[in-house]
Amino acid sequence: MDRINKIEAFKNRTKLFALAVIQLFQNLPKTEEARIIGKQLLRSATSVAANYRAACRARSDAEFFSKISIVVEEADESIFWLELLQESGIYNSESVDLLLKEAEELVKITNTIRHNRKK
Repeated sequence: MDRINKIEAFKNRTKLFALAVIQLFQNLPKTEEARIIGKQLLRSATSVAANYRAACRARSDAEFFSKISIVVEEADESIFWLELLQESGIYNSESVDLLLKEAEELVKITNTIRHNRKK
């Protein structure tokens, strides 16, 4: 797979993550706690996709590094909110497990991209 195809595939992967979180949010219980945590998760997960796209359009190495760093932070924050949903007992399902796994992989991948670009 060439570089451009890898970039496009990862753009799609981050968008699919955001869409899966949107679906999860729609299925959360209608409680205040679920709404607050769900909105935080929604913000961080959609930010992963948006900032990766922005990183791909960066005009400089510094801008790329800044945007990809945001992707790492937002993916890690998504992990936090997913863990809170599970550990608080607000929502525990296979979909949360799958999203946690995907968010962890996104952190690893983008952290590697950031580390390699820094060199």
